[in-house]
Amino acid sequence: MNMIVAVDKNWAIGCNNKLLVSIPADMKFFRETTTGKVVVMGRKTLESFPNGLPLKNRTNIVLTANENYDGRGAIVVHSMEELKEELKKYKSEDIYVIGGGKMYEQLLPLCDTVHVTKIDHAYEADTYFPNLDERKEEWEITADSDEQTYFDLEYWFLKYERK
Repeated sequence: MNMIVAVDKNWAIGCNNKLLVSIPADMKFFRETTTGKVVVMGRKTLESFPNGLPLKNRTNIVLTANENYDGRGAIVVHSMEELKEELKKYKSEDIYVIGGGKMYEQLLPLCDTVHVTKIDHAYEADTYFPNLDERKEEWEITADSDEQTYFDLEYWFLKYERK
């Protein structure tokens, strides 16, 4: 199973249920990587999308405790056990966890690949991704892009794999 995330230099991912920054090349990478695949998210992540609608051309799975939640076309599950059962229907390599913070924390132990867009800037944030650089015994960088720039921001596309 995979994760895909954009983090700042402090491994922050969001503030007030919004991304820290929108970088067109990162959005394109996300779209190309996840199109035709299964994306797994929490309710707040789904609600942060335009009009709160599931992403097109993907199987969207949303975890929420709200038994009456209408996923508006997404598959809705209500517990981690139910989510794990649902995920058995798909090839592990086709599954991408896309947020938010709680989903990343809970599902990281089940993942073997994390695609990280690392932005060399510190933002004001309230949501973080587990710092994989502090887990060198568990994770290693297996792919690293050249430095990218978007206006005055520098960032890299990194691939972390479980050792």
